[in-house]
Amino acid sequence: MAESTTVSNTENLMKYMKLDQRGSVMAEYIWIDGSNGVRTKTKTLDKPVKSYKELPEWNFDGSSTGQAPGDNSDVYIRPVAIFPDPFRGGDNILVMTETWDSDGTPNKYNYRHEAVRLMEANAKHEPWFGLEQEYTILGPDGWPYGWPKGGYPAPQGPYYCGVGTGKVFCRDIVEAHYKACLYAGIQISGINAEVMPSQWEFQVGPCEGIQLGDHLWVARYLLYRVSEEFGAKITIEPKPIKGDWNGTGLHTNVSTAEMRKDGGMKAIEDACKKLGERHKEHIDVYGEGNADRMTGEHETASMDKYSYAVADRGASIRIPRQCAKEGKGYFEDRRPASNACPYRITGIMMETMFGGMDDTDFSKAES
Repeated sequence: MAESTTVSNTENLMKYMKLDQRGSVMAEYIWIDGSNGVRTKTKTLDKPVKSYKELPEWNFDGSSTGQAPGDNSDVYIRPVAIFPDPFRGGDNILVMTETWDSDGTPNKYNYRHEAVRLMEANAKHEPWFGLEQEYTILGPDGWPYGWPKGGYPAPQGPYYCGVGTGKVFCRDIVEAHYKACLYAGIQISGINAEVMPSQWEFQVGPCEGIQLGDHLWVARYLLYRVSEEFGAKITIEPKPIKGDWNGTGLHTNVSTAEMRKDGGMKAIEDACKKLGERHKEHIDVYGEGNADRMTGEHETASMDKYSYAVADRGASIRIPRQCAKEGKGYFEDRRPASNACPYRITGIMMETMFGGMDDTDFSKAES
């Protein structure tokens, strides 16, 4: 693996990891910062918990995370979901949280709050989401792991779902992350090597409603955390390598109760038409740097044009051929960039398909 830039000795660490915690529990609070990144801090609990509702609100210095000014820096984190901790084991937990300001309003980077309201208002439609998170593994020097230093490997072709030395890189990180997600209870449905070497993908879902965003963000945290132990870096930049190389996306699969019924193709097509009417609004919240990826090449649609079609990976929206054959199922929005926020994606999807609320507009959310 990559040469580690951290001081770590697993054998020594394990002596301490095995120590009895004497009834105490370590809770790793996770939140999203002002630059779409992940931050965490650990709280000691005096006993195990079974629900996030048993956990206390906490706070952090928002001026150090781009979420608050220095003269009013306290930002509060409210637990919304818990997961078993695959790093510490036992009764220790991971805690997904929302960020709130001191005046009792959601922090401007808290996109989950509005998404929840839209999910609850439209719960009768039973929305299912499945997101395909692509990412690239880099060495400490910031160059894709396994690539020649300052150079390039052979052209794309043998790497997608590849097997064997020279075709895949860093499988150990991918496998470790997969097992960590399963232990944590993440609804991870699979993994595969992607088209560009050192580029991988994992899929989360199907999940109903807001659960998708919670699970994907915790899965991202686990990926970053696992990569620490291997001395590697993870990037979800949409176009990490310029030129004739595939970018990275966050393809979004969507299904509602109406789409899953016999004759559901009409509901799928109706949704596709609505998405076309708000193409720009969706692009605005589908990730930073997406223009470099959505060029109309490398299995992408052009950012400037909207289209939907059956089995076409060059369309904005792809309807799987099997769904078209059966006349029901789901559609895949191929526009979101790999660094997009899943709360924003699923939130605006609900807003476009079923209408917004008086004080909710994802297209105007601050980036």
